[in-house]
Amino acid sequence: MASGSNGRSMESRTGRAKQRYNTKGERLVAGVVPLSSDKFYVLLIQSTRRKGWVLPKGGWESDEDCTQAATREAWEEAGITISIDYDLGDILDNRPPKKVSKESPKSLYRFYQATVLTEEDDWPEKHKRSRQWFTFSEAQEALAHRPELLEALTRSGMNHA
Repeated sequence: MASGSNGRSMESRTGRAKQRYNTKGERLVAGVVPLSSDKFYVLLIQSTRRKGWVLPKGGWESDEDCTQAATREAWEEAGITISIDYDLGDILDNRPPKKVSKESPKSLYRFYQATVLTEEDDWPEKHKRSRQWFTFSEAQEALAHRPELLEALTRSGMNHA
């Protein structure tokens, strides 16, 4: 694995060989609500392939704990180093059953509120993601299409000014 100057891997993990599932067969996903130190802004990301802003998140793998998975996803997808503030709890994916498939099973999300420590210029998914800071009301609007992400934002201690 290639690593950058900060010792973090410059390659994203791919595949689902180590993906964790719970007893109900739900895919376990870890994510972060990455806030500025004053808690007035949240950093959202979007894929260059699919428009629509989201929170950094991804599969929790068998060789890491949930906070490690969330921290890794923040690095891989958003190029940020973070300090985890606290656990925002579990949020169940509430997509209608017709949107759930073997390739895309129902997910159980575990989000953490985090403070962004640094934003790096180079990160594993830089070529396929953009990032942007949003106020609470802007983020609410941007995440309206993803109720589970909106719920994580709402549970965070973000300032609503």
